[in-house]
Amino acid sequence: MISKILKPYFQIERLVLQFIAVEFFIQLVNAAFMMILNIYFSKKGFEDHQIADFISLRFLTVMLLAFPLGLFIKGRKLKPLFYIAAIGVFVFSMSILIAAEYGHIAMIYTSAALWGLCYGIIQVLALPFIIRNTSEKTRTAAISLSYATYSLAMILSGIIIFILNHFNPIYFDEFKCLLLLAILSSCSIYFVFQMQRKEIVTLHSGSRLNLSGFDWGTIAFAMTPSLLLAIGAGLTIPFINLFFFKVFKMDSDNFALLNSFSSITVAAAALLVPHIRAKYGYKIAITRTQSIAVLSLALLACTEYYATLSYSIYFAIFFFLIRQPLMNMAAPVSSELVMKYVGPKNQEIISALTASIWSGSWFFSALIFSILRRHGYAYANVFLITAGIYAIAVYWYHFLIKAQLSKEADTI
Repeated sequence: MISKILKPYFQIERLVLQFIAVEFFIQLVNAAFMMILNIYFSKKGFEDHQIADFISLRFLTVMLLAFPLGLFIKGRKLKPLFYIAAIGVFVFSMSILIAAEYGHIAMIYTSAALWGLCYGIIQVLALPFIIRNTSEKTRTAAISLSYATYSLAMILSGIIIFILNHFNPIYFDEFKCLLLLAILSSCSIYFVFQMQRKEIVTLHSGSRLNLSGFDWGTIAFAMTPSLLLAIGAGLTIPFINLFFFKVFKMDSDNFALLNSFSSITVAAAALLVPHIRAKYGYKIAITRTQSIAVLSLALLACTEYYATLSYSIYFAIFFFLIRQPLMNMAAPVSSELVMKYVGPKNQEIISALTASIWSGSWFFSALIFSILRRHGYAYANVFLITAGIYAIAVYWYHFLIKAQLSKEADTI
């Protein structure tokens, strides 16, 4: 059974595996930032709304970059841009940490914006690069493994943070742990240089600025659930660490360990995706799993109302661990579904729009979170808003799946 599940991953093309290694090391510092950077900022004296403002800039630059980059890459090699991404993420990760340590707020803003720009390159180019350089046989496995890099990075960075902090909590504080993981992210530069095989470049003729060649109605229908998920996620995911820190007094080492454990289940779920997709189809792989995840998020939010009870934290952890793998495992399947539905000529622009929508939504959601927290809204209320938005997105996927299955039936 295990060999059957893992077999597709051993068949992935070498060039794509090297790119996924690049992704993994970039995700290593991204995962560390998602886990404990906000806690580090909070301990340095920044308020929640200030932290949200810092984070929003990371997403703003991706939003501004994604669409023009999607037009630019048509008919071009992608590897040269990977150098910029790998080097930039490393340099600006270091810059954010040094700026925060010495209280240079303007430098934090600038570095966060440039970090987002470099990280956004990987976000935009990942799917087009994988689709270009994989066969139909290996594509689902490659996309699933690409999505799993974040979870795998969460596992490793979480374990590193927990072990170092428990080995010497005075020396290995949040700053030192983040600095070490930022240094480890520089391994991505090595793997870019290892990508020696010639990449496949799609043919393109005509102006890259011509937008009339895309099926915008089809694109809008396919992208709507992604937009809804992105808006909801932006209100929750970047701030879940603050929820556990402020509501349940969970410090960075324990939250890192919790994330590491949850990421094991997320990675395992992601690796199961090709098998589940092949055996049960889109309905089980997307709508069923996400429906349970949405319910778990709502129940997680409600634990804040009972935070004074000693056992409420265990319910919060339980619902967090249920939500994480079920919500994340649907992502590669839903991405493949959207790519199939829009067709080959729209795929590169879809990747750009996806990155733009997610980053743009997270930018505006971070601003909304900042406003809500400034006015005293509880985390629970914010997370329940997210659950409601998620529920609409899941319902929309139901119609998108029906449309794709109908489209496939018509071509038989």
